[in-house]
Amino acid sequence: MASRPIRKDFSDLSERELLALAISLEEEDARIYDEFAEGLRETFPDTAQMFNGMADEESQHRHRLLTLYREKFGERIPLIRRQDVRGFVERQPVWLARPLGLDKVREQAELMEAETKRFYARAARRSRDASVRQLLGDLAAEERRHEAKAEALEEKFIPPDVRKSEHDAERRLFLLQVVQPGLAGLMDGSVSTLAPLFAAAFATHDTWETFLVGLAAAIGAGISMGFAEGLSDDGSLTGRGSPWLRGMASGVMTTIGGVGHALPYLIPDFRLATTIAVAVVAVELAAIAWIRNRYMETPFWSASLQVVLGGLLVFAAGILIGSA
Repeated sequence: MASRPIRKDFSDLSERELLALAISLEEEDARIYDEFAEGLRETFPDTAQMFNGMADEESQHRHRLLTLYREKFGERIPLIRRQDVRGFVERQPVWLARPLGLDKVREQAELMEAETKRFYARAARRSRDASVRQLLGDLAAEERRHEAKAEALEEKFIPPDVRKSEHDAERRLFLLQVVQPGLAGLMDGSVSTLAPLFAAAFATHDTWETFLVGLAAAIGAGISMGFAEGLSDDGSLTGRGSPWLRGMASGVMTTIGGVGHALPYLIPDFRLATTIAVAVVAVELAAIAWIRNRYMETPFWSASLQVVLGGLLVFAAGILIGSA
Protein backbone atom coordinates (compact mmCIF):
# COMPACT_ATOMS: atom_id res chain seq x y z
CA MET A 1 0.00 0.00 0.00
CA ALA A 2 1.17 3.55 -0.76
CA SER A 3 2.51 5.55 2.18
CA ARG A 4 0.23 8.27 3.52
CA PRO A 5 1.40 11.88 3.88
CA ILE A 6 2.26 12.98 7.42
CA ARG A 7 -0.48 15.20 8.80
CA LYS A 8 -1.00 16.99 12.07
CA ASP A 9 -3.87 15.98 14.32
CA PHE A 10 -6.58 18.60 14.75
CA SER A 11 -6.38 18.23 18.54
CA ASP A 12 -2.70 19.27 18.45
CA LEU A 13 -3.32 22.63 16.78
CA SER A 14 -2.79 25.74 18.87
CA GLU A 15 -5.17 28.69 18.78
CA ARG A 16 -2.66 30.52 16.56
CA GLU A 17 -2.56 27.61 14.12
CA LEU A 18 -6.34 27.31 14.12
CA LEU A 19 -6.70 30.94 13.08
CA ALA A 20 -3.99 30.58 10.44
CA LEU A 21 -5.80 27.53 9.06
CA ALA A 22 -9.07 29.48 9.02
CA ILE A 23 -7.41 32.21 6.93
CA SER A 24 -6.05 29.60 4.54
CA LEU A 25 -9.48 27.97 4.20
CA GLU A 26 -11.16 31.26 3.36
CA GLU A 27 -8.50 32.10 0.77
CA GLU A 28 -8.82 28.71 -0.90
CA ASP A 29 -12.62 28.78 -0.92
CA ALA A 30 -12.68 32.27 -2.45
CA ARG A 31 -10.38 31.15 -5.28
CA ILE A 32 -12.46 28.04 -5.93
CA TYR A 33 -15.70 30.03 -6.07
CA ASP A 34 -14.09 32.43 -8.54
CA GLU A 35 -13.09 29.46 -10.70
CA PHE A 36 -16.64 28.10 -10.50
CA ALA A 37 -18.02 31.46 -11.62
CA GLU A 38 -15.59 31.68 -14.53
CA GLY A 39 -16.31 28.13 -15.70
CA LEU A 40 -20.09 28.53 -15.51
CA ARG A 41 -20.41 32.06 -16.87
CA GLU A 42 -21.12 31.15 -20.49
CA THR A 43 -23.65 28.36 -19.92
CA PHE A 44 -25.14 29.24 -16.50
CA PRO A 45 -24.72 33.01 -16.01
CA ASP A 46 -27.15 33.16 -13.07
CA THR A 47 -25.24 30.52 -11.13
CA ALA A 48 -21.94 32.19 -12.06
CA GLN A 49 -23.22 35.44 -10.56
CA MET A 50 -24.16 33.56 -7.39
CA PHE A 51 -20.64 32.13 -7.05
CA ASN A 52 -19.15 35.59 -7.60
CA GLY A 53 -21.20 36.77 -4.65
CA MET A 54 -20.02 33.85 -2.54
CA ALA A 55 -16.38 34.58 -3.44
CA ASP A 56 -16.87 38.18 -2.31
CA GLU A 57 -18.26 36.92 1.00
CA GLU A 58 -15.24 34.67 1.51
CA SER A 59 -12.87 37.57 0.76
CA GLN A 60 -14.61 39.73 3.35
CA HIS A 61 -14.28 36.95 5.92
CA ARG A 62 -10.59 36.61 5.12
CA HIS A 63 -9.98 40.33 5.72
CA ARG A 64 -11.79 40.17 9.05
CA LEU A 65 -9.82 37.07 10.05
CA LEU A 66 -6.54 38.79 9.17
CA THR A 67 -7.46 41.79 11.28
CA LEU A 68 -8.35 39.62 14.27
CA TYR A 69 -5.20 37.53 13.83
CA ARG A 70 -2.95 40.60 13.85
CA GLU A 71 -4.57 41.86 17.04
CA LYS A 72 -3.96 38.53 18.78
CA PHE A 73 -0.71 37.14 17.35
CA GLY A 74 1.02 39.80 15.25
CA GLU A 75 2.07 39.89 11.61
CA ARG A 76 3.64 36.48 11.01
CA ILE A 77 1.15 33.79 9.92
CA PRO A 78 2.36 30.17 9.87
CA LEU A 79 1.84 28.25 6.66
CA ILE A 80 -0.77 25.61 7.46
CA ARG A 81 -3.26 24.30 4.93
CA ARG A 82 -6.15 21.87 4.92
CA GLN A 83 -3.96 19.12 3.47
CA ASP A 84 -1.58 19.50 6.44
CA VAL A 85 -4.29 18.56 8.98
CA ARG A 86 -5.89 15.17 9.41
CA GLY A 87 -9.67 15.09 9.03
CA PHE A 88 -10.36 17.08 5.87
CA VAL A 89 -11.85 15.45 2.79
CA GLU A 90 -9.52 15.43 -0.20
CA ARG A 91 -11.03 17.79 -2.77
CA GLN A 92 -11.20 16.69 -6.36
CA PRO A 93 -10.18 19.59 -8.65
CA VAL A 94 -13.51 19.72 -10.45
CA TRP A 95 -13.00 23.47 -11.02
CA LEU A 96 -10.25 22.66 -13.54
CA ALA A 97 -12.57 20.74 -15.87
CA ARG A 98 -14.26 22.47 -18.78
CA PRO A 99 -17.14 22.65 -19.28
CA LEU A 100 -18.19 22.54 -15.64
CA GLY A 101 -21.20 20.46 -14.66
CA LEU A 102 -23.73 22.47 -12.70
CA ASP A 103 -24.81 19.66 -10.37
CA LYS A 104 -21.25 18.66 -9.53
CA VAL A 105 -20.18 22.25 -8.86
CA ARG A 106 -23.11 22.99 -6.55
CA GLU A 107 -22.57 19.70 -4.72
CA GLN A 108 -18.90 20.59 -4.20
CA ALA A 109 -19.83 24.04 -2.91
CA GLU A 110 -22.31 22.55 -0.45
CA LEU A 111 -19.68 20.16 0.91
CA MET A 112 -17.17 23.02 1.21
CA GLU A 113 -19.58 25.14 3.25
CA ALA A 114 -20.54 22.24 5.53
CA GLU A 115 -16.91 21.29 6.14
CA THR A 116 -15.83 24.84 6.98
CA LYS A 117 -18.77 25.28 9.34
CA ARG A 118 -17.85 22.07 11.19
CA PHE A 119 -14.24 23.24 11.44
CA TYR A 120 -15.19 26.53 13.10
CA ALA A 121 -17.67 24.88 15.46
CA ARG A 122 -15.18 22.26 16.63
CA ALA A 123 -12.35 24.78 16.94
CA ALA A 124 -14.50 26.97 19.17
CA ARG A 125 -15.43 24.03 21.42
CA ARG A 126 -11.87 22.87 22.05
CA SER A 127 -10.26 26.26 22.74
CA ARG A 128 -9.29 26.88 26.38
CA ASP A 129 -8.30 30.53 26.03
CA ALA A 130 -11.36 32.68 26.76
CA SER A 131 -10.60 35.41 24.24
CA VAL A 132 -9.67 32.98 21.48
CA ARG A 133 -12.71 30.84 22.23
CA GLN A 134 -14.91 33.90 21.84
CA LEU A 135 -13.16 34.73 18.58
CA LEU A 136 -13.63 31.23 17.18
CA GLY A 137 -17.26 31.26 18.28
CA ASP A 138 -17.72 34.48 16.33
CA LEU A 139 -16.16 32.80 13.30
CA ALA A 140 -18.55 29.87 13.62
CA ALA A 141 -21.45 32.31 13.76
CA GLU A 142 -20.06 34.11 10.72
CA GLU A 143 -19.93 30.86 8.79
CA ARG A 144 -23.53 30.05 9.71
CA ARG A 145 -24.53 33.49 8.47
CA HIS A 146 -22.47 32.88 5.36
CA GLU A 147 -24.41 29.69 4.71
CA ALA A 148 -27.64 31.65 5.05
CA LYS A 149 -26.21 34.32 2.76
CA ALA A 150 -25.37 31.65 0.19
CA GLU A 151 -28.97 30.49 0.29
CA ALA A 152 -30.13 34.09 -0.16
CA LEU A 153 -27.80 34.55 -3.11
CA GLU A 154 -29.14 31.37 -4.66
CA GLU A 155 -32.69 32.60 -4.25
CA LYS A 156 -31.72 35.93 -5.81
CA PHE A 157 -29.66 34.77 -8.78
CA ILE A 158 -31.07 31.32 -9.57
CA PRO A 159 -34.77 31.31 -10.39
CA PRO A 160 -36.63 28.00 -10.09
CA ASP A 161 -36.79 27.43 -13.84
CA VAL A 162 -32.95 27.20 -14.13
CA ARG A 163 -32.26 25.10 -11.03
CA LYS A 164 -30.96 21.58 -11.31
CA SER A 165 -31.81 18.83 -8.86
CA GLU A 166 -29.07 18.43 -6.24
CA HIS A 167 -27.73 15.11 -5.12
CA ASP A 168 -29.50 13.82 -2.04
CA ALA A 169 -27.54 14.51 1.17
CA GLU A 170 -28.17 11.03 2.48
CA ARG A 171 -26.72 9.51 -0.68
CA ARG A 172 -23.58 11.66 -0.35
CA LEU A 173 -23.18 10.57 3.25
CA PHE A 174 -23.57 6.94 2.18
CA LEU A 175 -20.85 7.46 -0.43
CA LEU A 176 -18.49 8.99 2.12
CA GLN A 177 -19.10 6.44 4.88
CA VAL A 178 -19.58 3.18 3.02
CA VAL A 179 -19.03 3.24 -0.75
CA GLN A 180 -15.66 5.03 -0.85
CA PRO A 181 -13.90 3.00 1.89
CA GLY A 182 -15.62 -0.19 0.71
CA LEU A 183 -14.51 0.39 -2.89
CA ALA A 184 -10.95 1.12 -1.78
CA GLY A 185 -10.98 -2.13 0.18
CA LEU A 186 -12.44 -4.16 -2.67
CA MET A 187 -9.81 -2.82 -5.05
CA ASP A 188 -6.99 -3.55 -2.62
CA GLY A 189 -8.25 -7.04 -1.81
CA SER A 190 -8.99 -8.00 -5.39
CA VAL A 191 -5.69 -6.75 -6.82
CA SER A 192 -3.03 -6.92 -4.11
CA THR A 193 -3.73 -10.57 -3.20
CA LEU A 194 -3.42 -11.81 -6.79
CA ALA A 195 0.38 -12.02 -6.69
CA PRO A 196 0.77 -14.22 -3.58
CA LEU A 197 -2.17 -16.43 -4.57
CA PHE A 198 -1.03 -17.24 -8.11
CA ALA A 199 2.62 -17.35 -7.09
CA ALA A 200 1.72 -20.09 -4.60
CA ALA A 201 -0.49 -21.82 -7.16
CA PHE A 202 2.17 -22.07 -9.87
CA ALA A 203 4.97 -22.80 -7.41
CA THR A 204 3.24 -25.71 -5.65
CA HIS A 205 0.40 -26.87 -7.94
CA ASP A 206 -1.25 -27.77 -4.62
CA THR A 207 -4.79 -26.42 -4.39
CA TRP A 208 -5.06 -26.68 -0.59
CA GLU A 209 -1.77 -24.89 0.04
CA THR A 210 -2.78 -22.24 -2.49
CA PHE A 211 -6.10 -21.73 -0.74
CA LEU A 212 -4.38 -21.26 2.63
CA VAL A 213 -2.00 -18.67 1.14
CA GLY A 214 -4.90 -16.80 -0.48
CA LEU A 215 -6.97 -16.88 2.72
CA ALA A 216 -4.06 -15.60 4.81
CA ALA A 217 -3.33 -12.82 2.30
CA ALA A 218 -7.01 -11.76 2.21
CA ILE A 219 -7.41 -11.66 6.00
CA GLY A 220 -4.09 -9.85 6.49
CA ALA A 221 -4.95 -7.26 3.85
CA GLY A 222 -8.41 -6.78 5.38
CA ILE A 223 -7.00 -6.10 8.85
CA SER A 224 -4.39 -3.70 7.42
CA MET A 225 -6.88 -1.75 5.30
CA GLY A 226 -9.42 -1.61 8.12
CA PHE A 227 -6.95 -0.04 10.52
CA ALA A 228 -5.56 2.29 7.85
CA GLU A 229 -9.01 3.66 7.01
CA GLY A 230 -10.20 3.87 10.61
CA LEU A 231 -7.10 5.71 11.81
CA SER A 232 -6.83 8.09 8.85
CA ASP A 233 -9.80 10.30 9.78
CA ASP A 234 -12.02 10.50 12.88
CA GLY A 235 -14.85 12.02 10.83
CA SER A 236 -15.29 15.05 13.10
CA LEU A 237 -14.46 17.59 10.38
CA THR A 238 -15.36 15.72 7.24
CA GLY A 239 -18.77 14.39 8.23
CA ARG A 240 -17.67 10.96 7.00
CA GLY A 241 -19.08 9.33 10.11
CA SER A 242 -17.66 6.81 12.54
CA PRO A 243 -14.12 5.60 11.81
CA TRP A 244 -15.26 2.18 13.04
CA LEU A 245 -17.92 2.01 10.33
CA ARG A 246 -15.54 3.10 7.59
CA GLY A 247 -12.78 0.83 8.85
CA MET A 248 -15.19 -2.09 8.98
CA ALA A 249 -16.45 -1.41 5.45
CA SER A 250 -12.92 -1.17 4.09
CA GLY A 251 -11.64 -4.22 5.98
CA VAL A 252 -14.58 -6.48 5.16
CA MET A 253 -14.57 -5.58 1.46
CA THR A 254 -10.81 -6.08 1.28
CA THR A 255 -11.20 -9.56 2.74
CA ILE A 256 -14.09 -10.38 0.41
CA GLY A 257 -12.06 -9.21 -2.60
CA GLY A 258 -9.16 -11.45 -1.61
CA VAL A 259 -11.17 -14.52 -0.61
CA GLY A 260 -13.23 -14.48 -3.82
CA HIS A 261 -10.49 -15.82 -6.06
CA ALA A 262 -9.03 -18.05 -3.31
CA LEU A 263 -12.21 -20.11 -2.84
CA PRO A 264 -11.91 -21.96 -6.19
CA TYR A 265 -8.77 -23.65 -4.85
CA LEU A 266 -10.93 -25.69 -2.54
CA ILE A 267 -11.47 -27.77 -5.71
CA PRO A 268 -8.80 -30.51 -5.80
CA ASP A 269 -8.28 -30.30 -9.58
CA PHE A 270 -5.56 -27.65 -10.13
CA ARG A 271 -6.45 -26.74 -13.73
CA LEU A 272 -10.16 -26.43 -13.01
CA ALA A 273 -9.55 -24.41 -9.85
CA THR A 274 -7.17 -22.03 -11.65
CA THR A 275 -9.59 -21.54 -14.53
CA ILE A 276 -12.43 -20.68 -12.16
CA ALA A 277 -10.15 -18.40 -10.12
CA VAL A 278 -9.18 -16.45 -13.25
CA ALA A 279 -12.88 -16.10 -14.14
CA VAL A 280 -13.62 -14.84 -10.63
CA VAL A 281 -10.85 -12.25 -10.95
CA ALA A 282 -12.37 -11.02 -14.21
CA VAL A 283 -15.77 -10.67 -12.53
CA GLU A 284 -14.22 -8.81 -9.56
CA LEU A 285 -12.41 -6.33 -11.81
CA ALA A 286 -15.55 -5.73 -13.86
CA ALA A 287 -17.53 -5.13 -10.65
CA ILE A 288 -14.94 -2.60 -9.44
CA ALA A 289 -15.07 -0.75 -12.78
CA TRP A 290 -18.88 -0.67 -12.63
CA ILE A 291 -18.92 0.65 -9.04
CA ARG A 292 -16.41 3.39 -9.90
CA ASN A 293 -18.54 4.36 -12.88
CA ARG A 294 -21.82 4.20 -10.96
CA TYR A 295 -20.86 5.95 -7.71
CA MET A 296 -17.57 7.77 -8.37
CA GLU A 297 -18.62 9.09 -11.82
CA THR A 298 -15.47 7.69 -13.42
CA PRO A 299 -15.94 7.00 -17.16
CA PHE A 300 -16.50 3.26 -17.53
CA TRP A 301 -13.78 2.62 -20.09
CA SER A 302 -11.30 4.70 -18.13
CA ALA A 303 -12.16 2.84 -14.93
CA SER A 304 -11.94 -0.51 -16.73
CA LEU A 305 -8.54 0.30 -18.21
CA GLN A 306 -7.12 1.39 -14.85
CA VAL A 307 -8.44 -1.62 -12.94
CA VAL A 308 -7.70 -4.23 -15.58
CA LEU A 309 -4.18 -2.92 -16.23
CA GLY A 310 -3.33 -2.98 -12.54
CA GLY A 311 -4.85 -6.44 -12.11
CA LEU A 312 -2.99 -7.87 -15.11
CA LEU A 313 0.35 -6.51 -13.89
CA VAL A 314 -0.09 -8.04 -10.43
CA PHE A 315 -1.44 -11.28 -11.93
CA ALA A 316 1.56 -11.55 -14.25
CA ALA A 317 3.95 -10.85 -11.39
CA GLY A 318 2.44 -13.68 -9.37
CA ILE A 319 2.69 -16.18 -12.25
CA LEU A 320 6.29 -15.21 -13.07
CA ILE A 321 7.40 -15.50 -9.47
CA GLY A 322 5.59 -18.80 -8.96
CA SER A 323 7.00 -20.28 -12.16
CA ALA A 324 10.59 -19.24 -11.47
